[in-house]
Amino acid sequence: QVQLVESGGGLVQAGGSLRLSCAASGRTFSNYAMGWFRQAPGKEREFVAAISRSGSSTYYLDSVKGRFTISRDNAKNTVYLQMNSLKPEDTAVYYCAADRTVYSGRYSYMENEYDYWGQGTQVTVSS
Repeated sequence: QVQLVESGGGLVQAGGSLRLSCAASGRTFSNYAMGWFRQAPGKEREFVAAISRSGSSTYYLDSVKGRFTISRDNAKNTVYLQMNSLKPEDTAVYYCAADRTVYSGRYSYMENEYDYWGQGTQVTVSS
C-alpha cells in the first residue's frame, strides 16, 4: 500500500506559478513511476505529466509542454509538478498517482495503469 498526499495548490493569477508536491509513504518510492492528472469541473480526469522510476524519462500533455515540469526526489519520497505561465484553463483538482513497475524507464499516461492515488489539491487560476 502506498499513501500519497498532495500539497501546494491554491489561487493564482494568470501568468503566475505554483509548485505542487506529492509525498509518498508506505512502500519503496523508487519502485513506482509517478504521474500527475487533473480534473476540471464538469470534465473527465486527464493526464498531465508522468515520470519514470529513475526520473530519466518524462512525458507531458501537449497543452502543458514548456510550462509544466515534473520531477522527483527519491531520497525524499516526493514528486513535484512545477507549473509556470498558468492559464485559467489549468484550473482543476490535481492528483498524483503511483504506478508499480519493474521497468526503470517506464512511464504511463493511462489512468488505469496507476495503482494508487492521492486525494487531490485544488488549483485555481484567475484571469
